[in-house]
Amino acid sequence: MSHPVAMHMSDGLLNAPTSVIFGGVAVIGIAVAMVGARRDLDDRTAPMAGLVAAFVFATQMINFPILPGVSGHLLGGALAAILVGPWVGALCVSIVLVVQALVFADGGLTALGANITNMALIGTAAGYGIALLLRRFATRGRAGLATVAFIAAFCNTVIASLGFVLEFAIGGDAAFSLGGVTGTIVGLHALIGIGEGLITALTVTAVAAARPDLVHLLRGTARPLELRESPARSAS
Repeated sequence: MSHPVAMHMSDGLLNAPTSVIFGGVAVIGIAVAMVGARRDLDDRTAPMAGLVAAFVFATQMINFPILPGVSGHLLGGALAAILVGPWVGALCVSIVLVVQALVFADGGLTALGANITNMALIGTAAGYGIALLLRRFATRGRAGLATVAFIAAFCNTVIASLGFVLEFAIGGDAAFSLGGVTGTIVGLHALIGIGEGLITALTVTAVAAARPDLVHLLRGTARPLELRESPARSAS
């Protein structure tokens, strides 16, 4: 049996007041993201957002091994943010988490606010912020974009796990050592981050090779089309 570890908090892991607090944080965060998403969504990007949400949903349902008996899955925050922007990306991941909680009981309903805060808000913001800082490297070619996507996704996973640690410190079971919880959660998610980085890098570069204009991170850059292979090179 493989024990899945990847941020989906279950019911009872946090006390009621903490669950309510982060439920409020999630509602506020989603409301802000909806306002920001109005600037990014148009006839071209709306279908892309739907595809990103569907892809994140599908990949979150697939676990990959990180240690003997322990598996993880994609969080998707950096991936979504790089492709459709931080605001739309946060909404995509939030929708995925809501559907998973309501339909598949993946993540507790009382912990839904905390899960959205960690994966859809903190993870997406962290991943996009790092990708934005490294954007000039992403425009240097496919290898540069893949490297930036990997770093952003890895950091997204680790930073999101720190959100879990914060929530557990506020309203978790005091019988567990916070230091032990921190070491275990962050260590495991650092390993998950490697898989997250690889999936994100492969997906982003595949999209950029076909339609670099649809990669949000590359908008406004001087040379976004250099990521696409030239006809002469592809013919050879």
